[in-house]
Amino acid sequence: MKFTDGYWLMREGVHAVHPVEVLDATTGPGSLTVHAPVKRIQHRGDLLEGPVVTIACTSPVPEVIGVKITHFAGEARRPEFELQDRPAEVEISVDDEAAVLTSGELSVRIDRGDQWRVDFLADGRTLTTSGSTAMAVIDTDDGKHYVREQLDLGVDHHVYGLGERFGPLVKNGQVVDVWNADGGTASEQAYKNVPFFLTNAGYGIFVNHPGHVSFEVASEAVSRVQFSVEGQSMEYFIIYGPTPKEILRKYTALTGRPARLPVWSYGLWLSTSFTTSYDEATVTSFIDGMAERDLPLSVFHFDCFWMREFNWCDFEWDPRTFPDPPGMLRRMKERGLKISLWINPYIAQRSPLFADGQARGYLLKRPNGDVWQWDLWQPGMAVVDFTNPEAREWYASKLDALLDMGVDCFKTDFGERIPTDVVYFDGSDPERMHNYYTYLYNQTVFDLLRKRRGEAEAIVFARSATAGTQQFPVHWGGDCESTFKAMGECLRGGLSLGMSGFGYWSHDIGGFEGTPDAALFKRWIAFGLLSSHSRLHGSHSYRVPWLFDEESVDVLRLFTKLKLRLMPYITGAARQAYTEGLPMMRAMVVEFPDDPACTHLERQYMLGDDLLVAPVFSESGEVSYYVPEGTWTHYLTGEQVAGPRWVRERHGFDSVPLLVRPGAVLPVGAVDDRPDYDYADGVTLRVYELPDGAHVATEIPAPTGETAATFMISREADVVRVEATGAATGWQVLLVRVRSVGSVEGGTATEHEQGVLVQAAEDTLVVRGVA
Repeated sequence: MKFTDGYWLMREGVHAVHPVEVLDATTGPGSLTVHAPVKRIQHRGDLLEGPVVTIACTSPVPEVIGVKITHFAGEARRPEFELQDRPAEVEISVDDEAAVLTSGELSVRIDRGDQWRVDFLADGRTLTTSGSTAMAVIDTDDGKHYVREQLDLGVDHHVYGLGERFGPLVKNGQVVDVWNADGGTASEQAYKNVPFFLTNAGYGIFVNHPGHVSFEVASEAVSRVQFSVEGQSMEYFIIYGPTPKEILRKYTALTGRPARLPVWSYGLWLSTSFTTSYDEATVTSFIDGMAERDLPLSVFHFDCFWMREFNWCDFEWDPRTFPDPPGMLRRMKERGLKISLWINPYIAQRSPLFADGQARGYLLKRPNGDVWQWDLWQPGMAVVDFTNPEAREWYASKLDALLDMGVDCFKTDFGERIPTDVVYFDGSDPERMHNYYTYLYNQTVFDLLRKRRGEAEAIVFARSATAGTQQFPVHWGGDCESTFKAMGECLRGGLSLGMSGFGYWSHDIGGFEGTPDAALFKRWIAFGLLSSHSRLHGSHSYRVPWLFDEESVDVLRLFTKLKLRLMPYITGAARQAYTEGLPMMRAMVVEFPDDPACTHLERQYMLGDDLLVAPVFSESGEVSYYVPEGTWTHYLTGEQVAGPRWVRERHGFDSVPLLVRPGAVLPVGAVDDRPDYDYADGVTLRVYELPDGAHVATEIPAPTGETAATFMISREADVVRVEATGAATGWQVLLVRVRSVGSVEGGTATEHEQGVLVQAAEDTLVVRGVA
């Protein structure tokens, strides 16, 4: 929200006051509190009126400092974000010059001199500053009250994150309202709004407010990032990195790490699509068609019309099209498929659950006691009140019956258009609940799946989210059009979400609205199968590849099998998501923060630590992408490209820029028809440009998450040594771009189209004369 009229004036009807000096500074266990009047205290008469702003500093986790700015302390509003609060040890000092609280390397310093100033310092430098008129409490003539903060941005400082946003990846110059909306992927609105951003200046900021937060990112004050909330207080946390990865690790330590997902979820998902006509015969024909064409399929998804029209949601199969759901699901599961069903948190008036929910008091109500209803999406629909524990149990019980039937997971759609003219069961503030509603909704479903299926077997396919919802994955990009432009929008949104604490992300291959032409569909396939999760889904047309052309079948087969062979690597990247909070799909600046060329890159990404992916956004196959320093290798061809430089190439539909980082050891599995297999059995370690003196440890995860095998790979001059521990059998090493070797101890070497392939016969391999 903009409060100023240019640099000098406030907007008409807006009145701001700012702290001007430290009246006193008090300390408590792990806390520093400063009282700051908004005018200078020159005599006792100045002590008789306010405002006085209270600034309280704490540290909930190491190297994270919370700053709470309060005008009136009597405000009691909920909900609050559920934070992983384990107070850090801090050092506090107060003297005539400053009041300072330090947590690890990070300090907040409140100046006690003539000029109000709050500095955040780490590693011997100032990260950012809240200057003399930056912090403010604001009244407006229409009776509203706001708290605002502004932090300095350096000339070369850039801001990222704030949820899944489909505009430019760098948020400088943008106005961002953290307010969930069902706005598609082509506007400034977003399904997943997160009041957290990170910078390339060594820090991130999380505004601890679950409702509407307004960000002016170098837009109102072009050398500052501004954030404000309506109310009497605002708390934010500054999170020290200094790298983007460290910022994400500490942010997710505070708000929760993504859950570990079942390995079957990384395989290909196929949907009925939305408004298409389908029954069991249609579904069976799709599954048969995939099998006949050797297209590995892991999950089948039933979208909205598995239920009867106007009954969404009653959680009952439409008997006209699905007369024998238990039998149908049993037949599908006998073919090795998992089953996903579409749901949402809304109850249409025609649904039998409407009357039941109304009688029990489980639906949101208007202030006069009526059930809140409207006709958008479903006639007369109401909204489940998830602040009522009994309503959560009631809703979950309907899903429980479907799990008994054989369903494995749910697509938790919607949850964005949550009204504010309502009364919640627990008295929650409707403004604060608007975004937070999705947290309770997805938590309810995810907790049920975790309870029934066990840890690491629960997964939802969610659209809406807010801070902390990363704990209930996976999330997909929402309703995009079937165009190359929308494909680019989706990628920007996914990278932005990854820089907001979310570890996994997916999108509709081919786009949702409209029907993609064959060229777009094939280009999107490569992008989709090189994402953390991969789903074929559309609106009013099917997404089985043979309806586009025969080449689409071949392209889908190629990239699906490629992903399944990469499962030892992909599950390793997933482990970083659930143990460290790092996204599987990473903006280039996350992996290469010191390379200025990566600052604005948004048409390519890193999949895990070692794979660079540059989707092709053109029918012709022309693509340009940036290669960081070092000699990188095309995974599909073995060709090399040396960076740093920009590359322009043309790719067929059966190709995509997929480059391996120099020095990487990439584990590749021996199975290409399913995602859940013994990754250590027959694994190939593809070694790329291993430098002299390198020592690389490569862990091969088991499908259950534990480490199945570990390989230590080293190089000294022309000798490569590999030592295996664990349950690896039949493993081999591919020395990519190596022309020849002199001798092999513990195995045998053969020529390979991309180098030399060494088959291990013992737990230790020693390859000499590598050239």
